[in-house]
Amino acid sequence: MGESANLWFFENVDLYNILCPHLIKEDQRHNDKKIYAKNEFIYFPNEWSDTIYLIASGRVKIGSYTKEGDEIVKSILGEGDIFGELALTGEEKRTDYAQALDEGTAICQMDIEHLQTLMLNNKPLNLKIYKLIGLRLKKLERRIESMVFKDARTRIVEFLRDLADEKGVKVGFETMIKNHYTHKDIASLTGTSRQTVTTVLNELKEENIINFNRRQILIRDVEQLV
Repeated sequence: MGESANLWFFENVDLYNILCPHLIKEDQRHNDKKIYAKNEFIYFPNEWSDTIYLIASGRVKIGSYTKEGDEIVKSILGEGDIFGELALTGEEKRTDYAQALDEGTAICQMDIEHLQTLMLNNKPLNLKIYKLIGLRLKKLERRIESMVFKDARTRIVEFLRDLADEKGVKVGFETMIKNHYTHKDIASLTGTSRQTVTTVLNELKEENIINFNRRQILIRDVEQLV
């Protein structure tokens, strides 16, 4: 795993060590670490919502299906991200699914009751977890609004700006993002086509606003990313 996954912090709260049981022997009875094959499901809709998860390595897709059977991709998460957090808000059963996208995806998990006990005795942890939930919901609302009112290029550009804010590392005026999204992933998350994503990214590259390869995206200046 990369350096960020070895010790992952969410505003000074070390969720990696909290949610990964194999690092804390006395908590092994409350936690577990599991390895998933590519495309294997971690949970399905209507399963009991009693666990929260953290990605130790690999990627996970969170999504749902419409009544017509169309897939809706809500997010694609990578190392250090948590999911299943709506269990903390009173969700009794899952309304979405979680699916491993990479072979050997490693997931740390903790039962909700144990996490709630930890949160009760740790105010910073409590505040950061609920802040994370609020940010996730706000991001989803903004994405829905964007898909309804904004054109394809704007949706893709806003996706890149959000990615820079959440995952970017500043290098002078430039912002470096470790990229775990394929063009198909970006298309699913922005309500566009893979061809449109490729076209927009290539246009931005030709305009010298970004540069990218399979491993990273370099944004020359976020303020010029429009």
